[in-house]
Amino acid sequence: SAFMTARPGAAAARSSALKMGFETEIGAQPPLGFWDPLGLLKEADQERFDRLRYVEVKHGRIAQLAILGHLVNAAGIRLPGYISNSANLKFADVPFGLKALSVIPPAGIAQTIAFIGLVEIGYLQVKDSVAADCEARMDAAGWD
Repeated sequence: SAFMTARPGAAAARSSALKMGFETEIGAQPPLGFWDPLGLLKEADQERFDRLRYVEVKHGRIAQLAILGHLVNAAGIRLPGYISNSANLKFADVPFGLKALSVIPPAGIAQTIAFIGLVEIGYLQVKDSVAADCEARMDAAGWD
């Protein structure tokens, strides 16, 4: 029946997740178990799984920062000074949300995008050493 729940483990036994070995990863929990509705990991190996998990966490953090920025701006908190001296535009004069894109000069938007790109490129250069250092510090602190 449409209103009866499946017996525990029935869905997991039919899913292709058991073939991949990702059903024991963090986040795979009842009632869904390992959930891959788009089949992105149908033929994936551990490296692909780790890459997609890394990207998912990164995008989640960006979304959290976006919400925080929106809440701060909606509360009326703005940086002091000018966002553009040449346009005589103060931070306080910039509306929040997508309306800001119509007010900020195109060069300012380009600078923001370029900065984000440089941060990404810089992080890619040190990602492995940062991860190794973090792992070493956690091991030294007794965390497994």
